[in-house]
Amino acid sequence: MADNEQIADDELSYESYKAHRQAPQPDPTHIRKDEKRINIHQYVKVALKHKWGIVSLTLVAAIIAYLYAASLEPKYKALAMLEFTPQTQDQGTVKESSFNEFERRFKGERIFNTQSVILKSRDFAERVVDRLELWNHPYFDPENMKESRATLQIDWLSYLPDWMATLLRPTEPVTSLQTKETLKVQALAMIQGGIEFEHIENTMLYRFGFNSNDPDFAAEMANKIANLFIEFDLESRLDSYKNATQYLTDRTMDLKASINESEKKLLAFREKEKIVNLESGSSILGRQMEDAFNNLTDAQKNRITLEKIVKDIDRLRELPFNEAVNHPSLIEYENIKEAKREELDSELEIAQLAKRYGPKHPKMIAAKAGHQTRISRMKKEVDIVLNNIDKEFERAQWLETKLQKQFDDLKLQAHAIDSKQAEYRALERNLGADQKLYDTFLTRFKETNISSGNNTPNARIIDEARVPGGHYWPNLERIVVIASLGGLFLGLLLAFLLDYINDTLKNSQDIEEKIGIATLGNLQVLISDKSDLSPERMYIDDQKSLFSESIRTIRTGVLLTSLDSPDKVVAVTSSVPGEGKTTVSINLAVALGQLEKILLIDADMRRASLGPHFGIEKNTPGLSDLVAGTEEEANCIHHNEDAGIDILPAGMIPPNPQELLSSQRFSEALQKLASHYDRVIIDTAPTQLVSDAILVANQASGVIYVIKAESTPYHLVKEGVKRLHQVDSHIIGGVLNQMHQGASGYGGYYKYGKYRNYDYTY
Repeated sequence: MADNEQIADDELSYESYKAHRQAPQPDPTHIRKDEKRINIHQYVKVALKHKWGIVSLTLVAAIIAYLYAASLEPKYKALAMLEFTPQTQDQGTVKESSFNEFERRFKGERIFNTQSVILKSRDFAERVVDRLELWNHPYFDPENMKESRATLQIDWLSYLPDWMATLLRPTEPVTSLQTKETLKVQALAMIQGGIEFEHIENTMLYRFGFNSNDPDFAAEMANKIANLFIEFDLESRLDSYKNATQYLTDRTMDLKASINESEKKLLAFREKEKIVNLESGSSILGRQMEDAFNNLTDAQKNRITLEKIVKDIDRLRELPFNEAVNHPSLIEYENIKEAKREELDSELEIAQLAKRYGPKHPKMIAAKAGHQTRISRMKKEVDIVLNNIDKEFERAQWLETKLQKQFDDLKLQAHAIDSKQAEYRALERNLGADQKLYDTFLTRFKETNISSGNNTPNARIIDEARVPGGHYWPNLERIVVIASLGGLFLGLLLAFLLDYINDTLKNSQDIEEKIGIATLGNLQVLISDKSDLSPERMYIDDQKSLFSESIRTIRTGVLLTSLDSPDKVVAVTSSVPGEGKTTVSINLAVALGQLEKILLIDADMRRASLGPHFGIEKNTPGLSDLVAGTEEEANCIHHNEDAGIDILPAGMIPPNPQELLSSQRFSEALQKLASHYDRVIIDTAPTQLVSDAILVANQASGVIYVIKAESTPYHLVKEGVKRLHQVDSHIIGGVLNQMHQGASGYGGYYKYGKYRNYDYTY
């Protein structure tokens, strides 16, 4: 009954698989686009995979940070409050005097920046050390040195090698034998490193602080340095007055000399060019140029008009007289109009006489003679007009040329006047600028002398520094948090780096893209509550497990890959030992045995491990005996009732298995066995160790390649597949074994744990 139900489930799986194969497949282009998206789920899986390492690294970083921070010498900060009230009156020193520049900087953020630089300067630190004679202060006396205030007294250098500890160990404590200069250098470094300055926003108040590992010394130095800074500010301003006065005196004398030099240059230029008034000269020349330009324009217009008439007349000369005399260009002239009128009158007279007299009549002859006279006169008038037009055009050209030359001469004169005027004005400007600058410096000089008596300090102490009640550094909590975050980030970075450099196959997509073969199914890392179950017999002992369901998926893939010509002989191999090929061979054979008559052969002649899983003792007659002909087929094949299949163990291991597997007798024996069964499953040796798998694959009709997830480098798998292709083996597909939970991309569907070492015992 159970078998029937199982067969029904398999038929249902078959129908579902066919429907899936016939259903419209997604657009590959769309798939490629999706693959390029950031897979957050993949990153989470990588982090979860290495979660204990990440957590451990974070905890180690936090512990080390805590121990380190707790062993540091604490520092105390004493704060005093200062108020700056810069004088607002113009005291005349900046561009022109250094004090004015100093005063303008005492505004807004510039006050804070300036004072910070001054306080951190070496010059100020040296003044503090010299004024307070810090080399004699008890703080630097080695006999008065106090014990460390650190929470944990840890000598980190003691854990390092001697040579490294020697390099990192600080210099010996100060002794009374050391010189004054050595102590001054140490005090100077302490002052420069201990001063802190902070501006209170939107106020003229500043926090002045000094930090030290002694709270009493910190408060003492904060108050003393604040007072010294106020004195230093006053002294600096007095020095600025002196420097400004000297600078203005020297600059005023230089400017006076410059004014005298500019006056001499201007006077020399006027005498050289004999300049009286450039402005009036330029105005007269401007009017002359304007008149000349107007005359030139009129002449150009007249010449252009006559030029057009001349061109028309040149064309009239080529026409017959009767056509030329009637042209509009000539008929406008009065003498030609009169001659034309007389000609018309004579033609009218001849026409009237012709009505009364014949051509021989004296009146007709006289009228015709008069008509010819008028025509001759009109020709003369036309010639006179044409000659006058030519002369008038020549005169217009001459006049235009003359006016153009006159205008060009005026332009040269104007350019000369402009050059002189520009040079003259430049000299005047230089003189004016020197005079103005001299007056300004003279005014500033007077103002500086007036204000030089102001020696009021610009700053005062509002609150004196007090002894701090606790240390401000190190901040234990902050250091631990930062170190923990750093350890967490480093752990994640290492996890992602390890995943990136991992060249193994992690999922079905890797097999298809990197190896180029289809995936028949995935087997996840196995966890079972039944400790007596072995992976090799999982399908026999627990057919309702998800592992068994995965085996049925692989079985369905094998059945559907070659519907028209089923793969009768299927070899199962892998790249290296320990990938689970024997487990896949046994479970797949048992699963197929529910639908077909199956023979399972152990062809791994070097490390035969199939027989013991079915209670068959080692060296029991098997494949080697059958091929050698020393045993009958019936003695070599063993039927297992639990599995429902026949098993052909390896038999006696031959000295050279390759000779047996490459022999003709092996091929004939395999063909004979295949004729008795629906399908033969062969467990072979790995491809990368020996050539046995290649020899068996050459005889098989299909090959299943087993790959251990995240273990076997993909180039080994690729090389093994390449070797199979070289002998024209038909690779049905790959099986990805021992996948971690969620690696298949199906969420948490599979809930297996870790396999035991189910193949190859060393």
